Amino acid sequence: MATDSETVDPRSDESLSLRRQPGFLGFLLSRLFAVFAMQIQAVVVAWQVYDITRDPISLAYVGLAQFLPMVVLLLPAGDLVDRFSRKRILQLSWGVQAICSGLFLALSMSGTDRVVLFYLVLVLYGCARAFTGPTLQSILPNIVPRSQLAQAIAINSSIMKVAVIGGPLLGGLLYAFGGSLAYAVCLGAYILGLILLAPVPMRYAQQNEALKQQMLESTAWRRFTAGISYIRHQPIVLGAISLDLFAVLLGGVVALLPVYAQEVLHVGPEGLGALRSAIAVGALLMGLYLSTYGIRRHAGFVMFAAVAVFGIANLVFALSTIFWISLLAMLVAGAADMISVNVRTSLIQLATPDEMRGRVSAVNMLFIGSSNELGEFRAGTMASWFGAVPAALIGGVGTLAVVGIWTRLFPALRQVDRFDEASLEAALQTSPQERPSQDAVSR
Repeated sequence: MATDSETVDPRSDESLSLRRQPGFLGFLLSRLFAVFAMQIQAVVVAWQVYDITRDPISLAYVGLAQFLPMVVLLLPAGDLVDRFSRKRILQLSWGVQAICSGLFLALSMSGTDRVVLFYLVLVLYGCARAFTGPTLQSILPNIVPRSQLAQAIAINSSIMKVAVIGGPLLGGLLYAFGGSLAYAVCLGAYILGLILLAPVPMRYAQQNEALKQQMLESTAWRRFTAGISYIRHQPIVLGAISLDLFAVLLGGVVALLPVYAQEVLHVGPEGLGALRSAIAVGALLMGLYLSTYGIRRHAGFVMFAAVAVFGIANLVFALSTIFWISLLAMLVAGAADMISVNVRTSLIQLATPDEMRGRVSAVNMLFIGSSNELGEFRAGTMASWFGAVPAALIGGVGTLAVVGIWTRLFPALRQVDRFDEASLEAALQTSPQERPSQDAVSR
């Protein structure tokens, strides 16, 4: 069971407003700096590798180098997140990512054109991300009370979009002065994130000694696969996660942005940063709306509609040769994706007991990693075979097809009205062997 030495009795703080919860602001700021570093680095590495090779397939390998270690390590990472301090695991994973920024800085300063060295560092970076993902998805319920979790998720997502917007723009501008400066900024941002995370208390970490003993007696394989088994009995959660996976796997165009920026829209690194930031601007605006008003009714229908809009926006981008239209399409795609992410995240967090969050989040991250990284590989490979525009068109059509198919495969997801209904349905659908105690569900 995940524990932290600073855990205290939180009952006296449950009446506090979310912004006054001890550690919540510090956690947001620490993650803000880390996401800034990730976004800057994503733009700079992709542009630098493409600058060296001038081959779209090299962008596919950028995604694959990060995805493969995540596939191998995510399930063991989820088990460790449930058994040890989530805060310490996050500190270690961010520390390794800081080391990767330092290695990219050294490669850039050396002026090497051996892209295989960049891929090797990306493999190490992917290993660290395997632990970062499930930890970040599991740690927020340990910082704020359950009654404030949905609002915290929306605020957290909105604040993070500031980095997702500013990071690519800053990365494009910094790369104009050379990759070395950009990687140095990433390294500094990771260090600041680690400093800010250090005093954050885990006031709502649960300690279940019976479960801890049960986990110690279980085999490693049973612990690793517990998250898969849990999700398999939750058709609503399974439908939400798989819908996101296949929609982004087929419809994502992020990997093609360097090609579009140079060869279709004829803009430089600054234009590439603007395109990536447009996605985050749309997500930020939608996140601000959701943090204030939220999704109160017809949550399942709203999610399907949002994924359909995501596919249509990517089709518009695929056909556009005008920069401002492409920016607008990316903005709409980001807003639609934010709705899908908010519904999916809320379903998972509210339907999963704390002692299972690490492993369930690991499976969710495996789906997300599959959609993002394999989506980049899919887009880069198809672009090298057919060209960037046909690759983007095929992806947009594929997303719309997935929406139609999933509407029939997961009617329970389509019919979800309020999030509380999905939480109750999850408790009822869990098999007797895996069903958490009533106390765990009520938490």
